[in-house]
This record gives sequence, C-alpha cells and structure tokens, in this order.
Amino acid sequence: MSAREEREVASDAGLSKRRVVVEAVRLADREGVAGLSMRRLAGELDAGAMTLYRYVASKDELLDAMVDLVFEEIELPSEESDWQSAMRRRAVSTRQVLAGHPWAIGLLESRTSPGPANLRHHEAVTACLRRAGFTVVMATHANWLLDSYVYGFALQEAGLPFDTADEFADLGEGVYLPQLPPDEFPYLNESAAALVAAGYDPAEEFTFGLDLVLAALEPLRASA
Repeated sequence: MSAREEREVASDAGLSKRRVVVEAVRLADREGVAGLSMRRLAGELDAGAMTLYRYVASKDELLDAMVDLVFEEIELPSEESDWQSAMRRRAVSTRQVLAGHPWAIGLLESRTSPGPANLRHHEAVTACLRRAGFTVVMATHANWLLDSYVYGFALQEAGLPFDTADEFADLGEGVYLPQLPPDEFPYLNESAAALVAAGYDPAEEFTFGLDLVLAALEPLRASA
C-alpha cells in the first residue's frame, strides 16, 4: 500500500454515514446551510473531500439525510392522547427542534427523497388526524395549516433581536420607547410601555396562536 493510500485509510477510520451527517448538521447549526460544502465538511472531519462521497453521493443526498436527522428529534403525535393534545405536543416539539436548527426551517418540506424518519413523522401526523375523525381532505387542510403556523412562527422567531422576556424588556425600555414619541405614536408608545410593565413574554405567543388554530380545526373534525 502506498503512503497516499495509507493516509486515506487513516483519514477514513471511524467515519460512517451517520457521523458525516451529524457533523454536517453541527456545521449548519453554526454557520447556516449556505456555509456547508463537502470540502468544508471534510475539513471538520479531518478527512479527504473525496472520502465523503463514499457515504453520501451528493450534497442533495447529504441534505436529505440532514433533514431526516432533524425529523428524528421531533416528537411524534401520541396514539394515547386526544388529537389536540397530540398535535400540540408535536407542534411544541417542532418549534423547539427548529430553534436549535434554524437552517432547517425552509427545508423540512422541500425534500423530494424523504428519509425514514421524515416518512414516519408524516405518517404519524396523518394517522393522528384521520383517527380523530378528519376526512382525508380535512386532515390535509389541518396538516397544512398547522405546519404553516409552526414553520412561520419559527422563521419569525429566528429573526427576532431578543430571546427572553428580560431581553425584550431591555429593548423596550432602552431602544423602542425612545423612538416612540407619545404625540406621534400614541398607541405604539402605550403598547410598548404596558408590555414592559406587565413583564410580557413573547414566547407565550406561540401557544396562544397554536391553541386558536387547534380550536378552529375542531368544528371541521366534528362536522366530518
């Protein structure tokens, strides 16, 4: 075996498709999916770029596997709960997972070669809605509506300049209020001051909206 071949074998030691995908997810978590390349990933794994193609044939295949890994983290709807509780837990779990993997927000529903975790997830969601009494069409409507709400909220949340209620209060008092002269923006000034005084937590908006969506879907299930 040549010295070059020995180096390639050594660099390949300990690699697996799972390890390659996990490292790709970590890289995307830090720098976004735009910063992901096979060469960059190979550097993170201390392997040759061509070595990675033994495990994933292309970047598209890598993205499919990364998305599947994200779906593995999302809690599936439970068969033992009522449909609203099951879908609420699934939505909350999805939001939490996407907070850790914001690059995945626009990719979860974009893959045309879904992996096993992706398929299990969508099967479980559809099964939950169908067992609850939704027709096929109404289950599809419900699924689209819930996903649009969760993904849209996750996208908006990822771009907010604060993460906690305390940070929101600090921004409100130090940044927003000084830009809102009461005579020019009376309602915005009133809202900002009142929310800060009340200790408003923007994180509560997710469950507020989610409960409204679930409540709106219940009559459609009942009518079916």
